[in-house]
Amino acid sequence: MHETKTGAFSLRDHEVGDLGLIIHHQARIYFEEYGWNIEFEGLLAEISAAFIKNFKPGREGCWVAEKDGRMLGSVMIVEEAADVAKLRMLWVSPAARGLGVGARLVDQAIAFSRKQGYSRIVLWTHDVLHAAIAIYRKRGFVLTGEQPNHAFGHDLVSQTWELKL
Repeated sequence: MHETKTGAFSLRDHEVGDLGLIIHHQARIYFEEYGWNIEFEGLLAEISAAFIKNFKPGREGCWVAEKDGRMLGSVMIVEEAADVAKLRMLWVSPAARGLGVGARLVDQAIAFSRKQGYSRIVLWTHDVLHAAIAIYRKRGFVLTGEQPNHAFGHDLVSQTWELKL
């Protein structure tokens, strides 16, 4: 359990059925908050399908934050290369923002990656995701590239970030 200013939440490894819920929650939130279209849901489904199909126990993981049986957020780590982990699909429920859920999920991903012997973590995001970017910056991730793109029904700026472990 992790204590917050409003109570405790727990982190657990993913279970059967979680990835479908993760896709649902993250797609709905990003549609409601950013207007991202169904292309984003398709990307989440592709990432999740690859995670399930190619899952490498001990090298990859997905963690779910929950309170009172309710999913508050999640994150995953996948193997990008033998020494490189990739952080994927971080999201936090609007109702759980400000409780430290996103920070705790990213900390879990970093700790897991270190334990598995990865030398760095990379991630891909968009510059409009300010809260996530603040979490990454605070933990030492460095912006390594930006590129304008049209995705999810909008003109966006994609970013790549890296953390050396």
